[in-house]
Amino acid sequence: MRTIWAPWRSTFVSAGKSKGCIFCDAPKSNQDDEAMIFARRASVFGMMNRFPYNTGHVLIAPYRHVRAVEDLSAGEWEEMRCLMSDCIGAIRGSMAPDGFNIGFNVGKTAGAGFEHVHMHIVPRWNGDTNFMPVLADTKVMPEHLETTFAKIRDRLRSV
Repeated sequence: MRTIWAPWRSTFVSAGKSKGCIFCDAPKSNQDDEAMIFARRASVFGMMNRFPYNTGHVLIAPYRHVRAVEDLSAGEWEEMRCLMSDCIGAIRGSMAPDGFNIGFNVGKTAGAGFEHVHMHIVPRWNGDTNFMPVLADTKVMPEHLETTFAKIRDRLRSV
Protein backbone atom coordinates (compact mmCIF):
# COMPACT_ATOMS: atom_id res chain seq x y z
CA MET A 1 0.00 0.00 0.00
CA ARG A 2 1.20 3.51 -0.82
CA THR A 3 1.05 6.45 1.56
CA ILE A 4 0.01 9.76 0.08
CA TRP A 5 1.08 12.79 2.09
CA ALA A 6 -1.07 15.92 2.30
CA PRO A 7 0.63 17.94 5.07
CA TRP A 8 -1.38 21.12 4.47
CA ARG A 9 -4.52 19.31 5.72
CA SER A 10 -3.12 18.96 9.26
CA THR A 11 -3.87 22.63 9.96
CA PHE A 12 -7.52 22.10 9.01
CA VAL A 13 -7.90 18.85 10.93
CA SER A 14 -6.36 20.20 14.13
CA ALA A 15 -8.14 23.58 13.97
CA GLY A 16 -11.68 22.23 14.21
CA LYS A 17 -14.77 23.80 12.67
CA SER A 18 -14.58 27.54 12.08
CA LYS A 19 -17.37 29.53 13.72
CA GLY A 20 -17.21 32.47 11.35
CA CYS A 21 -17.67 32.83 7.63
CA ILE A 22 -14.47 32.29 5.67
CA PHE A 23 -15.71 34.57 2.89
CA CYS A 24 -16.30 37.40 5.37
CA ASP A 25 -13.28 36.78 7.61
CA ALA A 26 -10.48 36.00 5.11
CA PRO A 27 -10.55 39.31 3.21
CA LYS A 28 -10.79 41.31 6.46
CA SER A 29 -7.58 39.70 7.77
CA ASN A 30 -5.46 41.61 5.20
CA GLN A 31 -3.18 38.55 5.09
CA ASP A 32 -3.82 37.61 1.48
CA ASP A 33 -1.01 35.07 1.12
CA GLU A 34 -2.03 33.26 4.30
CA ALA A 35 -5.71 33.36 3.29
CA MET A 36 -4.71 32.38 -0.27
CA ILE A 37 -6.51 35.37 -1.74
CA PHE A 38 -4.98 35.84 -5.17
CA ALA A 39 -7.16 38.68 -6.48
CA ARG A 40 -9.19 41.56 -5.08
CA ARG A 41 -11.65 43.63 -7.05
CA ALA A 42 -13.93 46.43 -5.83
CA SER A 43 -16.76 44.13 -4.67
CA VAL A 44 -15.45 40.56 -5.09
CA PHE A 45 -12.29 38.55 -4.48
CA GLY A 46 -10.76 35.25 -5.56
CA MET A 47 -9.16 32.66 -3.31
CA MET A 48 -7.92 29.10 -3.49
CA ASN A 49 -10.15 26.30 -2.28
CA ARG A 50 -8.07 24.75 0.53
CA PHE A 51 -9.80 21.41 0.02
CA PRO A 52 -9.97 21.29 -3.75
CA TYR A 53 -11.74 18.84 -5.98
CA ASN A 54 -8.84 19.24 -8.43
CA THR A 55 -5.59 21.17 -8.56
CA GLY A 56 -6.38 24.81 -9.36
CA HIS A 57 -9.88 24.78 -7.80
CA VAL A 58 -10.62 28.43 -7.03
CA LEU A 59 -13.49 30.33 -5.42
CA ILE A 60 -14.89 33.78 -6.20
CA ALA A 61 -17.10 35.57 -3.65
CA PRO A 62 -18.45 39.02 -2.93
CA TYR A 63 -17.13 40.80 0.15
CA ARG A 64 -20.74 41.43 1.16
CA HIS A 65 -22.36 38.50 2.95
CA VAL A 66 -25.00 37.40 0.46
CA ARG A 67 -26.89 34.13 0.97
CA ALA A 68 -28.82 33.96 -2.31
CA VAL A 69 -27.52 34.35 -5.86
CA GLU A 70 -30.52 36.50 -6.73
CA ASP A 71 -29.46 39.01 -4.06
CA LEU A 72 -26.16 39.80 -5.79
CA SER A 73 -26.06 43.32 -7.18
CA ALA A 74 -25.51 43.88 -10.91
CA GLY A 75 -22.03 45.17 -10.09
CA GLU A 76 -21.14 42.06 -8.04
CA TRP A 77 -22.39 39.80 -10.86
CA GLU A 78 -20.31 41.69 -13.42
CA GLU A 79 -17.18 41.62 -11.27
CA MET A 80 -17.65 37.91 -10.61
CA ARG A 81 -17.94 37.31 -14.36
CA CYS A 82 -14.82 39.36 -15.11
CA LEU A 83 -12.78 37.69 -12.37
CA MET A 84 -14.03 34.29 -13.54
CA SER A 85 -12.78 35.06 -17.04
CA ASP A 86 -9.42 36.25 -15.71
CA CYS A 87 -9.09 33.14 -13.50
CA ILE A 88 -9.85 30.83 -16.41
CA GLY A 89 -7.16 32.59 -18.44
CA ALA A 90 -4.63 32.31 -15.59
CA ILE A 91 -5.40 28.64 -14.97
CA ARG A 92 -5.40 27.83 -18.67
CA GLY A 93 -2.08 29.66 -19.12
CA SER A 94 -0.34 28.02 -16.16
CA MET A 95 -1.86 24.52 -16.01
CA ALA A 96 -3.35 23.82 -19.47
CA PRO A 97 -6.54 22.01 -18.38
CA ASP A 98 -8.78 20.35 -20.96
CA GLY A 99 -11.95 21.94 -19.54
CA PHE A 100 -13.63 23.52 -16.51
CA ASN A 101 -16.58 22.95 -14.20
CA ILE A 102 -17.98 26.32 -13.11
CA GLY A 103 -20.87 26.79 -10.74
CA PHE A 104 -22.45 27.56 -7.38
CA ASN A 105 -23.58 25.39 -4.47
CA VAL A 106 -26.41 27.37 -2.91
CA GLY A 107 -27.67 26.20 0.49
CA LYS A 108 -26.45 23.37 2.71
CA THR A 109 -28.60 20.77 0.94
CA ALA A 110 -26.84 21.64 -2.33
CA GLY A 111 -23.43 21.14 -0.72
CA ALA A 112 -22.56 24.68 0.32
CA GLY A 113 -20.19 24.61 3.28
CA PHE A 114 -20.87 28.30 3.91
CA GLU A 115 -24.09 30.18 3.29
CA HIS A 116 -22.23 32.99 1.57
CA VAL A 117 -22.63 32.89 -2.20
CA HIS A 118 -19.44 31.83 -3.95
CA MET A 119 -18.52 30.53 -7.38
CA HIS A 120 -16.38 27.44 -7.94
CA ILE A 121 -14.02 27.14 -10.89
CA VAL A 122 -12.62 23.61 -11.16
CA PRO A 123 -10.06 22.82 -13.87
CA ARG A 124 -10.51 19.38 -15.45
CA TRP A 125 -8.11 17.18 -17.41
CA ASN A 126 -8.86 14.17 -19.57
CA GLY A 127 -8.42 11.18 -17.28
CA ASP A 128 -8.41 13.20 -14.02
CA THR A 129 -10.93 10.79 -12.56
CA ASN A 130 -9.19 7.49 -11.94
CA PHE A 131 -9.37 4.47 -9.67
CA MET A 132 -8.03 6.21 -6.52
CA PRO A 133 -11.26 7.97 -5.46
CA VAL A 134 -13.35 4.94 -6.40
CA LEU A 135 -11.29 2.15 -4.85
CA ALA A 136 -9.21 3.89 -2.22
CA ASP A 137 -11.44 6.85 -1.27
CA THR A 138 -8.36 9.00 -1.93
CA LYS A 139 -7.82 11.99 -4.20
CA VAL A 140 -4.27 12.51 -5.45
CA MET A 141 -3.30 16.14 -5.95
CA PRO A 142 -0.25 16.44 -8.21
CA GLU A 143 0.83 19.87 -7.00
CA HIS A 144 1.11 21.53 -3.59
CA LEU A 145 -1.65 24.08 -2.92
CA GLU A 146 0.84 26.90 -2.28
CA THR A 147 2.53 26.27 -5.65
CA THR A 148 -0.82 26.46 -7.44
CA PHE A 149 -1.75 29.62 -5.50
CA ALA A 150 1.51 31.31 -6.57
CA LYS A 151 0.97 30.37 -10.23
CA ILE A 152 -2.54 31.81 -10.34
CA ARG A 153 -1.69 34.91 -8.28
CA ASP A 154 1.37 35.69 -10.42
CA ARG A 155 -0.54 35.18 -13.69
CA LEU A 156 -3.29 37.52 -12.55
CA ARG A 157 -0.80 40.16 -11.43
CA SER A 158 0.83 40.13 -14.87
CA VAL A 159 -2.48 40.82 -16.67
